Amino acid sequence: DILLSAIKENCVKLNLQPTTNFVDKILQVYEMMLVRHGFMIVGEGYAAKTSAYRVLAGALNDIAEKGLMDENKVEILIINPKAITMGQLYGSFDPVSHEWSDGILAVSYRDFAVSTTPERKWLIFDGPVDAIWIENMNTVLDDNKKLCLMSGEIIALADTTNLIFEPMDLEVASP
Repeated sequence: DILLSAIKENCVKLNLQPTTNFVDKILQVYEMMLVRHGFMIVGEGYAAKTSAYRVLAGALNDIAEKGLMDENKVEILIINPKAITMGQLYGSFDPVSHEWSDGILAVSYRDFAVSTTPERKWLIFDGPVDAIWIENMNTVLDDNKKLCLMSGEIIALADTTNLIFEPMDLEVASP
């Protein structure tokens, strides 16, 4: 299998052991992204969550370069949503000038949405998932696939984009 070979080659490149369990997890991530635009890779620190998607990205890049499997290269953007304020994440109105300033998610999401390249785009949220910041992602994660900002702007998710959440657990997430 082309993907399996590319995964094992990329494990070697990254000095990782391509154990059966690790390769299976990488394949599960790939299969999940084929059927869902948003999903979670949950596990403790040092559980190889980051390594799994990095190996997969490398494998897909290699496959795309060889023109196999009708695959495309991967662009990755990583955000820790708890390391910044809600305004820095989504955007905010300036209380004095009443002007809207885009947050990093709004800028990144828009860039991915308007991109005409066939590359896969992975927006990775590396950090805890909680009801405070994830609430605004509801319309992105449902079938609408649209980010609704407080400014009134609505940005549709590109078909080439996946939202990947990489939390340690779901302890503070609401159902």
